[in-house]
Amino acid sequence: MLNIQNVTKKFGHFKAVDDLTFEVPAGEMLGFLGGNGAGKTTTFRMILGLLERDTGVISYKGQPINYQVTDRIGYLPEERGLNPKLKVSEQLTYLASLKGMKKRDISREIDYWLERFEVTENKEKKIEALSKGNQQKIQLIGAIIHQPELLILDEPFSGLDPVNVELLKSAVKEINDSGATIVFSSHRMEHVEEMCDRVCILDRGLTVVEGNIQQVKQDFGRKEIIIRGDHDFSHLQEIPHVIAYKENRQDVKLTIDDMEAAPRVFEAVSRLGYVSRFEVAEPSLNDIFLAKVGRHHE
Repeated sequence: MLNIQNVTKKFGHFKAVDDLTFEVPAGEMLGFLGGNGAGKTTTFRMILGLLERDTGVISYKGQPINYQVTDRIGYLPEERGLNPKLKVSEQLTYLASLKGMKKRDISREIDYWLERFEVTENKEKKIEALSKGNQQKIQLIGAIIHQPELLILDEPFSGLDPVNVELLKSAVKEINDSGATIVFSSHRMEHVEEMCDRVCILDRGLTVVEGNIQQVKQDFGRKEIIIRGDHDFSHLQEIPHVIAYKENRQDVKLTIDDMEAAPRVFEAVSRLGYVSRFEVAEPSLNDIFLAKVGRHHE
Protein backbone atom coordinates (compact mmCIF):
# COMPACT_ATOMS: atom_id res chain seq x y z
CA MET A 1 0.00 0.00 0.00
CA LEU A 2 1.07 3.55 -0.79
CA ASN A 3 0.14 5.71 2.19
CA ILE A 4 0.13 9.51 2.37
CA GLN A 5 -0.70 10.90 5.82
CA ASN A 6 -1.15 14.59 6.69
CA VAL A 7 1.45 15.79 4.20
CA THR A 8 2.04 19.52 3.81
CA LYS A 9 4.45 21.43 1.58
CA LYS A 10 5.05 25.18 1.55
CA PHE A 11 7.07 27.34 -0.79
CA GLY A 12 7.64 30.46 1.26
CA HIS A 13 4.18 31.61 2.35
CA PHE A 14 2.45 29.61 -0.39
CA LYS A 15 1.00 26.28 0.74
CA ALA A 16 1.18 24.02 -2.32
CA VAL A 17 -0.09 20.90 -0.50
CA ASP A 18 -2.20 21.23 2.64
CA ASP A 19 -2.57 18.30 5.05
CA LEU A 20 -2.99 15.76 2.24
CA THR A 21 -4.09 12.23 3.17
CA PHE A 22 -4.89 9.31 0.89
CA GLU A 23 -3.95 5.69 0.34
CA VAL A 24 -3.71 3.32 -2.60
CA PRO A 25 -4.14 -0.37 -1.72
CA ALA A 26 -1.69 -2.73 -3.42
CA GLY A 27 -2.67 -3.55 -6.99
CA GLU A 28 -5.20 -0.73 -7.33
CA MET A 29 -5.14 2.35 -9.55
CA LEU A 30 -5.79 5.88 -8.26
CA GLY A 31 -6.70 8.85 -10.41
CA PHE A 32 -5.15 12.04 -9.04
CA LEU A 33 -7.14 15.04 -10.25
CA GLY A 34 -7.03 18.79 -9.86
CA GLY A 35 -6.82 22.01 -11.81
CA ASN A 36 -3.54 23.59 -12.80
CA GLY A 37 -1.55 24.43 -9.70
CA ALA A 38 -3.60 22.15 -7.43
CA GLY A 39 -0.49 20.39 -6.07
CA LYS A 40 -0.45 17.13 -8.02
CA THR A 41 3.11 17.30 -9.37
CA THR A 42 4.41 18.58 -6.03
CA THR A 43 2.84 15.55 -4.35
CA PHE A 44 4.44 13.18 -6.85
CA ARG A 45 7.84 14.73 -6.25
CA MET A 46 7.42 14.33 -2.48
CA ILE A 47 6.42 10.68 -2.89
CA LEU A 48 9.61 10.09 -4.86
CA GLY A 49 11.78 12.04 -2.44
CA LEU A 50 12.62 14.71 -5.02
CA LEU A 51 11.10 17.31 -2.68
CA GLU A 52 11.20 17.33 1.10
CA ARG A 53 7.79 17.52 2.77
CA ASP A 54 7.33 19.97 5.63
CA THR A 55 5.07 17.70 7.68
CA GLY A 56 3.43 14.30 7.38
CA VAL A 57 4.40 10.74 6.51
CA ILE A 58 4.80 8.99 3.15
CA SER A 59 5.31 5.23 3.10
CA TYR A 60 5.17 2.30 0.70
CA LYS A 61 4.48 -1.15 2.16
CA GLY A 62 4.89 0.41 5.58
CA GLN A 63 8.42 1.64 4.89
CA PRO A 64 9.85 5.05 3.89
CA ILE A 65 10.53 5.50 0.20
CA ASN A 66 14.31 5.67 -0.21
CA TYR A 67 17.05 4.26 -2.42
CA GLN A 68 16.31 0.78 -1.08
CA VAL A 69 12.97 0.73 -2.93
CA THR A 70 13.39 3.10 -5.88
CA ASP A 71 14.30 0.24 -8.25
CA ARG A 72 10.73 -1.00 -7.75
CA ILE A 73 9.19 2.35 -8.69
CA GLY A 74 8.51 3.80 -12.12
CA TYR A 75 7.90 7.50 -12.80
CA LEU A 76 6.75 9.36 -15.88
CA PRO A 77 7.14 13.10 -15.24
CA GLU A 78 4.92 15.69 -16.89
CA GLU A 79 8.04 17.42 -18.19
CA ARG A 80 9.61 15.04 -20.68
CA GLY A 81 13.32 14.42 -20.09
CA LEU A 82 14.77 12.38 -22.94
CA ASN A 83 18.22 13.12 -24.35
CA PRO A 84 17.55 14.25 -27.93
CA LYS A 85 21.00 13.16 -29.18
CA LEU A 86 20.71 9.55 -28.01
CA LYS A 87 19.24 6.75 -30.08
CA VAL A 88 16.06 5.18 -28.73
CA SER A 89 17.89 1.94 -27.85
CA GLU A 90 20.64 3.89 -26.06
CA GLN A 91 18.18 6.00 -24.08
CA LEU A 92 16.13 3.01 -22.95
CA THR A 93 19.23 0.97 -22.12
CA TYR A 94 20.51 3.81 -19.96
CA LEU A 95 17.21 4.23 -18.08
CA ALA A 96 16.86 0.48 -17.54
CA SER A 97 20.43 0.15 -16.27
CA LEU A 98 19.69 2.83 -13.66
CA LYS A 99 17.04 0.46 -12.30
CA GLY A 100 19.54 -2.38 -12.02
CA MET A 101 18.38 -4.45 -14.99
CA LYS A 102 20.74 -6.92 -16.65
CA LYS A 103 21.79 -6.33 -20.24
CA ARG A 104 20.04 -9.40 -21.71
CA ASP A 105 16.80 -8.48 -19.93
CA ILE A 106 17.04 -4.90 -21.16
CA SER A 107 17.35 -5.97 -24.78
CA ARG A 108 14.37 -8.31 -24.51
CA GLU A 109 12.14 -5.72 -22.86
CA ILE A 110 13.09 -2.99 -25.34
CA ASP A 111 12.08 -5.19 -28.24
CA TYR A 112 8.82 -6.19 -26.53
CA TRP A 113 7.68 -2.66 -25.75
CA LEU A 114 8.75 -1.13 -29.06
CA GLU A 115 6.65 -3.78 -30.80
CA ARG A 116 3.79 -3.30 -28.35
CA PHE A 117 3.76 0.45 -29.02
CA GLU A 118 4.19 -0.07 -32.78
CA VAL A 119 7.46 1.87 -33.03
CA THR A 120 10.00 -0.88 -33.81
CA GLU A 121 11.29 1.12 -36.78
CA ASN A 122 12.51 3.83 -34.38
CA LYS A 123 14.88 1.64 -32.36
CA GLU A 124 18.06 3.09 -33.87
CA LYS A 125 16.74 6.60 -34.54
CA LYS A 126 17.76 9.55 -32.43
CA ILE A 127 15.15 10.89 -30.03
CA GLU A 128 15.16 14.28 -31.74
CA ALA A 129 14.04 12.65 -35.01
CA LEU A 130 10.83 11.30 -33.46
CA SER A 131 7.43 12.94 -33.37
CA LYS A 132 6.18 14.28 -30.04
CA GLY A 133 3.81 11.34 -29.70
CA ASN A 134 6.53 8.76 -30.35
CA GLN A 135 8.85 10.50 -27.88
CA GLN A 136 6.08 10.15 -25.31
CA LYS A 137 5.88 6.42 -26.02
CA ILE A 138 9.62 6.08 -25.46
CA GLN A 139 9.38 8.04 -22.21
CA LEU A 140 6.64 5.72 -20.98
CA ILE A 141 8.67 2.65 -21.93
CA GLY A 142 11.51 4.09 -19.85
CA ALA A 143 9.16 4.29 -16.86
CA ILE A 144 7.84 0.73 -17.13
CA ILE A 145 10.67 -1.30 -18.69
CA HIS A 146 11.83 -2.62 -15.29
CA GLN A 147 8.31 -3.87 -14.40
CA PRO A 148 7.77 -1.59 -11.41
CA GLU A 149 5.61 -2.48 -8.41
CA LEU A 150 4.60 1.17 -7.99
CA LEU A 151 4.05 3.34 -11.05
CA ILE A 152 3.47 7.11 -10.96
CA LEU A 153 2.31 8.74 -14.18
CA ASP A 154 1.96 12.50 -14.52
CA GLU A 155 -0.31 13.30 -17.49
CA PRO A 156 0.72 10.18 -19.46
CA PHE A 157 -1.72 10.67 -22.34
CA SER A 158 -1.42 14.41 -22.96
CA GLY A 159 -0.86 15.38 -26.59
CA LEU A 160 -1.57 11.92 -27.99
CA ASP A 161 -4.10 11.19 -30.72
CA PRO A 162 -7.04 8.90 -29.80
CA VAL A 163 -5.47 5.78 -31.40
CA ASN A 164 -2.26 6.13 -29.39
CA VAL A 165 -4.17 7.01 -26.22
CA GLU A 166 -5.94 3.65 -26.47
CA LEU A 167 -2.62 1.91 -27.12
CA LEU A 168 -1.00 3.38 -24.02
CA LYS A 169 -4.12 2.89 -21.89
CA SER A 170 -4.11 -0.81 -22.71
CA ALA A 171 -0.46 -1.06 -21.64
CA VAL A 172 -1.15 0.71 -18.34
CA LYS A 173 -4.11 -1.61 -17.70
CA GLU A 174 -1.91 -4.63 -18.44
CA ILE A 175 0.68 -3.44 -15.92
CA ASN A 176 -2.05 -2.90 -13.33
CA ASP A 177 -3.55 -6.33 -14.02
CA SER A 178 -0.13 -7.86 -13.40
CA GLY A 179 -0.22 -6.48 -9.85
CA ALA A 180 1.36 -3.02 -10.02
CA THR A 181 -0.02 -0.18 -7.90
CA ILE A 182 -0.55 2.88 -10.10
CA VAL A 183 -1.18 6.58 -9.45
CA PHE A 184 -1.77 8.83 -12.41
CA SER A 185 -2.87 12.40 -12.92
CA SER A 186 -4.95 13.51 -15.84
CA HIS A 187 -7.16 16.35 -17.00
CA ARG A 188 -9.30 13.76 -18.81
CA MET A 189 -11.91 12.66 -16.31
CA GLU A 190 -13.20 9.89 -18.56
CA HIS A 191 -9.79 8.20 -18.50
CA VAL A 192 -9.82 8.11 -14.71
CA GLU A 193 -13.42 6.94 -14.61
CA GLU A 194 -12.67 4.13 -17.06
CA MET A 195 -9.39 2.90 -15.58
CA CYS A 196 -9.23 3.66 -11.86
CA ASP A 197 -10.52 2.06 -8.68
CA ARG A 198 -10.05 5.19 -6.56
CA VAL A 199 -9.88 8.94 -7.00
CA CYS A 200 -8.39 11.89 -5.14
CA ILE A 201 -9.32 15.42 -6.20
CA LEU A 202 -7.24 18.39 -5.04
CA ASP A 203 -8.27 22.03 -4.99
CA ARG A 204 -5.49 24.51 -4.22
CA GLY A 205 -3.57 21.91 -2.21
CA LEU A 206 -6.59 20.66 -0.26
CA THR A 207 -8.35 17.31 -0.67
CA VAL A 208 -11.99 17.87 -1.67
CA VAL A 209 -12.84 14.29 -2.75
CA GLU A 210 -11.10 11.00 -1.90
CA GLY A 211 -12.12 7.36 -2.00
CA ASN A 212 -13.53 4.54 -4.09
CA ILE A 213 -15.01 5.99 -7.27
CA GLN A 214 -18.39 4.26 -6.95
CA GLN A 215 -18.68 5.33 -3.33
CA VAL A 216 -17.73 8.90 -4.25
CA LYS A 217 -20.53 8.95 -6.82
CA GLN A 218 -23.06 7.61 -4.32
CA ASP A 219 -21.99 10.08 -1.65
CA PHE A 220 -22.24 13.01 -4.07
CA GLY A 221 -26.01 12.95 -3.59
CA ARG A 222 -26.95 13.99 -7.10
CA LYS A 223 -28.21 12.10 -10.13
CA GLU A 224 -28.51 12.98 -13.79
CA ILE A 225 -31.67 12.43 -15.83
CA ILE A 226 -31.04 12.28 -19.57
CA ILE A 227 -34.04 12.65 -21.89
CA ARG A 228 -34.16 12.50 -25.69
CA GLY A 229 -37.25 13.32 -27.70
CA ASP A 230 -38.96 15.88 -29.92
CA HIS A 231 -40.65 17.90 -27.18
CA ASP A 232 -40.17 21.07 -25.18
CA PHE A 233 -38.83 19.87 -21.84
CA SER A 234 -38.07 23.28 -20.35
CA HIS A 235 -40.96 23.10 -17.85
CA LEU A 236 -39.28 20.13 -16.14
CA GLN A 237 -36.85 22.47 -14.42
CA GLU A 238 -39.74 23.73 -12.28
CA ILE A 239 -40.13 20.34 -10.58
CA PRO A 240 -38.90 20.35 -6.96
CA HIS A 241 -35.34 19.00 -6.48
CA VAL A 242 -34.40 19.66 -10.11
CA ILE A 243 -31.37 21.88 -9.52
CA ALA A 244 -29.98 22.17 -13.05
CA TYR A 245 -31.33 21.96 -16.59
CA LYS A 246 -29.23 21.87 -19.74
CA GLU A 247 -30.29 21.52 -23.36
CA ASN A 248 -27.82 19.75 -25.63
CA ARG A 249 -28.03 19.22 -29.37
CA GLN A 250 -29.67 15.80 -29.13
CA ASP A 251 -31.00 15.58 -25.57
CA VAL A 252 -31.58 17.43 -22.32
CA LYS A 253 -29.91 16.76 -18.98
CA LEU A 254 -31.47 17.44 -15.61
CA THR A 255 -29.58 17.31 -12.32
CA ILE A 256 -31.56 16.27 -9.26
CA ASP A 257 -30.48 16.35 -5.64
CA ASP A 258 -33.14 13.94 -4.39
CA MET A 259 -34.34 10.68 -5.98
CA GLU A 260 -37.93 11.71 -5.14
CA ALA A 261 -37.75 13.94 -8.21
CA ALA A 262 -37.11 11.07 -10.65
CA PRO A 263 -40.66 9.61 -10.72
CA ARG A 264 -42.12 13.11 -10.91
CA VAL A 265 -39.97 13.91 -13.91
CA PHE A 266 -40.88 10.58 -15.51
CA GLU A 267 -44.59 11.23 -15.02
CA ALA A 268 -44.30 14.69 -16.55
CA VAL A 269 -42.36 13.31 -19.53
CA SER A 270 -44.87 10.49 -20.03
CA ARG A 271 -47.64 13.01 -20.56
CA LEU A 272 -45.73 14.52 -23.47
CA GLY A 273 -45.77 11.34 -25.56
CA TYR A 274 -42.98 9.26 -27.08
CA VAL A 275 -39.33 9.78 -26.04
CA SER A 276 -36.44 7.66 -27.31
CA ARG A 277 -34.44 7.87 -24.10
CA PHE A 278 -35.12 8.37 -20.39
CA GLU A 279 -32.22 7.46 -18.13
CA VAL A 280 -31.38 8.13 -14.50
CA ALA A 281 -27.60 7.96 -14.27
CA GLU A 282 -24.85 8.35 -11.71
CA PRO A 283 -22.97 11.65 -11.96
CA SER A 284 -19.75 11.52 -13.95
CA LEU A 285 -16.40 12.40 -12.42
CA ASN A 286 -16.47 15.46 -14.65
CA ASP A 287 -19.74 16.57 -13.02
CA ILE A 288 -18.28 16.00 -9.54
CA PHE A 289 -15.05 17.80 -10.43
CA LEU A 290 -16.88 20.85 -11.76
CA ALA A 291 -19.17 20.95 -8.71
CA LYS A 292 -16.24 20.74 -6.30
CA VAL A 293 -13.55 22.86 -7.98
CA GLY A 294 -15.14 24.29 -11.10
CA ARG A 295 -14.74 27.87 -9.95
CA HIS A 296 -10.95 27.38 -10.00
CA HIS A 297 -10.65 24.99 -12.95
CA GLU A 298 -8.40 26.20 -15.74
